[in-house]
Amino acid sequence: MLIAITGGTGFIGSRLALRLLDRGHQVRIIGLANQPVEKDNAARVAAAGGEVCLASVTDRPALAAALAGAEIVFHLAAAQHEANMADDHFVEVNVRGTENMLEAAAAAGVRRFVHGSTIGVYGSGAGGVLDEESPTRPDNIYGRTKLQGEAAVADFAGRLSTVIIRISETFGPGDRRLLKLFRGIHRRMFFVIGPGRNLHHLVYIDDLIDGLWLAATHEAAVGQTFILTGREPVTTGDMVREIAAAVGAPVPRLRLPLPPFLWLAALLEGLLRPLGIQPPLHRRRMDFFRKSFAFSIDRAASQIGYVPRIAFAEGARQTAAWYREEGLI
Repeated sequence: MLIAITGGTGFIGSRLALRLLDRGHQVRIIGLANQPVEKDNAARVAAAGGEVCLASVTDRPALAAALAGAEIVFHLAAAQHEANMADDHFVEVNVRGTENMLEAAAAAGVRRFVHGSTIGVYGSGAGGVLDEESPTRPDNIYGRTKLQGEAAVADFAGRLSTVIIRISETFGPGDRRLLKLFRGIHRRMFFVIGPGRNLHHLVYIDDLIDGLWLAATHEAAVGQTFILTGREPVTTGDMVREIAAAVGAPVPRLRLPLPPFLWLAALLEGLLRPLGIQPPLHRRRMDFFRKSFAFSIDRAASQIGYVPRIAFAEGARQTAAWYREEGLI
């Protein structure tokens, strides 16, 4: 079948495309190629036999053509890390872009629309194990607009077969976001900010792709919202230790207090964001050291058979191996 993937030049979208192409499906990715990594991901998909459509989800005419003939749509495109952009940019991409995709998918007769949301809709996340019924309290423009995007998907339930996936922090081969962490530990240049006891409930890319495919093909998924995470949460300290083992480096011992870095991040945002400059340090980057998440995946397990298989330690080893193969560490 023909499968369309927005955000297809990003990490998750491109790895999903490569897996589906390997399974013999036709794949059309829709995304931007403004950055070297996006261009590289697009080239990898094209080399594997995928079709690349360079377009934004804000371009409604382009979306109509890109979704023609598609049976399944994975909508993964989002404005996420652009700390130098005004709030309107997040609204335009995460809310209006989702509405554009829904309209185009309905017009194209798409059979299943899988919407990639985020655990960011839960805000700080502190306070026990969260599930799909836990209160949503997004605390930044990204989380707020992704929650609005979920509402747009829910409004289309009568016109499309939809599924909402709240995606956890994702890592694995192909990921460049955690590359700085792996590289910093490998080069002995990383230090922990804060006590390092906050929890990360990450998901390995292959497990996430398995879950996304279940959402796209299982009848019980229709109209549902699922959290997809990995096997168990790990603390920041545990993450650092496992990555150090994976890259063959000593565990970083230096720890610095969190409050001064939060103050500096807020100051840099206030000074640089109005100028359209990406701050080298911003509060969302500090979330790595302060936000704490633990999730239940009981709904996904019981209703669509989702079973994550890769623990963080094994995933870190495979990720480090990919970084070495690519000459990145």
